[in-house]
Amino acid sequence: MTIAPLYLEKTSSKKTEALFVGLTILFLIPFSWFAGIQLLGGWSILFFCLFAFFMFYSLNYRILILQLDRSNLQLRFGIFKWIIPLKNIEACSLDTTSIQRVGGAGIHFTSIAGRYRAMFNFLEFPRVVLNLKIKKGPVRDIAFTTRRPDEVIRLIKVYGKPEPA
Repeated sequence: MTIAPLYLEKTSSKKTEALFVGLTILFLIPFSWFAGIQLLGGWSILFFCLFAFFMFYSLNYRILILQLDRSNLQLRFGIFKWIIPLKNIEACSLDTTSIQRVGGAGIHFTSIAGRYRAMFNFLEFPRVVLNLKIKKGPVRDIAFTTRRPDEVIRLIKVYGKPEPA
């Protein structure tokens, strides 16, 4: 029996999808041209790699799935999944980091205010940031896009409280 999540959100971005598809096509054209005139030369390999990279981005970063149940928050972008136990969340708030600092759509890793952060995001939506009690690898904070940040923050704060002994 599967328990229904407390919160489930599937977010996509037409702007991000258009950008990645555009870049895929942009690199497919010169790859096709170079491959046609010199088979496996250096330029055709370079453009193929760029084409393949953006094709992967176009397919993998189409939908961000956010699923919250009574014990975990799960973030899924295509083949990548990150599960955060609610009991490991120390603090939860709206992310105010500037859009230039975020680094783009998809999954990114960076240091912000001396804390290493994983980010699952689209650029045009607000983000929530979670401070972890126990870091996962080098990651101490996780930020993610949501269309309803107030509701997500409220649910995490309600269900993330430790149970009384």
